[in-house]
Amino acid sequence: MILERYRPIIADWTAFQSANRTPEPIAFRVRSALVDAGDLRSRLHDAGFTLDPVEGVGGYFRVLSGPGSVAQTVEHWLGFLHVQQAVMALPSLALAPLPGERVLDLCAAPGGKTAHLSELMRERGPLVAVDRKEKRIRGLLGNLYRLGCTNVVVIAGDGRWLPTGALFDRVLVDAPCSGEGNFRRKLGRVRSGSRGFTTHVTSLQEALLRRAIAVTRPGGTVVYSTCTYAPEENEAILDRVLRDAPVVMEQIPLDLPHASGITEWLGHRFHPDVEQAWRVYPNHLDSGGLFMARLRRLGPHPRPRAAGEDASSEQSGWSAIPCAFFGEDESDARVRIERAVLELDKRLGLSASALDTVGWMVRGRHIWAQTAGSWPIPTWQDDPGASARWRVVSVGLRALKAGPGPRETPSSDFLTRWGRWIPSDKCVNVDATRLLRLLDGERLPTGGAPNGPVPLAWDGMVLGRGVMTANGLMHELGRAHAARLVALLRPASSAPADT
Repeated sequence: MILERYRPIIADWTAFQSANRTPEPIAFRVRSALVDAGDLRSRLHDAGFTLDPVEGVGGYFRVLSGPGSVAQTVEHWLGFLHVQQAVMALPSLALAPLPGERVLDLCAAPGGKTAHLSELMRERGPLVAVDRKEKRIRGLLGNLYRLGCTNVVVIAGDGRWLPTGALFDRVLVDAPCSGEGNFRRKLGRVRSGSRGFTTHVTSLQEALLRRAIAVTRPGGTVVYSTCTYAPEENEAILDRVLRDAPVVMEQIPLDLPHASGITEWLGHRFHPDVEQAWRVYPNHLDSGGLFMARLRRLGPHPRPRAAGEDASSEQSGWSAIPCAFFGEDESDARVRIERAVLELDKRLGLSASALDTVGWMVRGRHIWAQTAGSWPIPTWQDDPGASARWRVVSVGLRALKAGPGPRETPSSDFLTRWGRWIPSDKCVNVDATRLLRLLDGERLPTGGAPNGPVPLAWDGMVLGRGVMTANGLMHELGRAHAARLVALLRPASSAPADT
């Protein structure tokens, strides 16, 4: 067995082996900003799923049984849930970000932990998500847009070279690793760990952790995590960092089963404080495996914040996100935004109060909706050694796009994100049969309704954008997006209730 070398450090080896030999239950997190957990559970129950809450991990459910994959449901398509191993919630919970804080996810793709951090922050305050690979960034954006996360600033770049001019309150380093904790999920197919790979990955992990410490404010928090059991990638990394970096280990403020970090491995003694780290094995949460440690950055603490004061008010290295991206005309941007907000109220019933936490930014033909409030980008641009090593990919959600005339057309992501606040009489509601006809490319009679974009709704849920034309109602969900929805709806459309 590839994990045999860990027998001496795992107290209950029998339970560990037994867990690894059984299928891992599917788990998911509820996207509470879009749906009530009780309502989602009822919907999935009606669809034939049996669920059980993950004890001690709020907002997570295990799927005990069901007619198929919970990822192949309309609820998942809408962003009401995100499939994620229960154990993968722990780094975000250990970091414990607060609304209004400045948070960095240094290795963000594919976005499960980023979205969880956003949820914990109540989408208030800047969450900077960094990843260096374009393919992984596309997956990250797909998850963030589907889940409607509005406070995330996505950066393409190598976290090892991130500028240090702006400091964060909390930083997550979910480092690349050998992935042994996924042994159960991958049915034993995990990397064996050659000497060359170990040398490469541990160098990368240590560099990422050191950069995370460098960009954390004094008194701030860093969480280092991997999904492997290898001490070379876990305690050994912490041991080297603790000996010369301005950090100390902290207790992880969670009440969940786990084992402590080890202080000796193959004759090497580690810093005694690494014992405060967590080793989570598959038998602890009936999930995958994980290592994590929480560190506090040393140094003089900043002044205490007044009650209700956001971290973004401390402007060292940070500035308010402007209404116009670099190179855009600020006056024109203000006019576009003002006109767009009025149109959202008039056509969709989204009043100023429904959007009172939203900031807007014009970037090309798009208007972005964001709740980050501030960002470090101008400061980063002043760093000549790092300016070519990163770029801004997105700021919140692409909310609107300039049309051929003065009207700004809302995106499907924006309509789904704020669907709960759009009055039903502002939507075009269709049953499953008519919806499938639309998705197959058919135009439906409009009954004399005025032309223009409309929220398209089914079963009380806004699915995205449709458009009223002189020739009838059409969907504008995007070809691939629509094809997936058709695949999800076909079985339901054959049920008696829909015929």
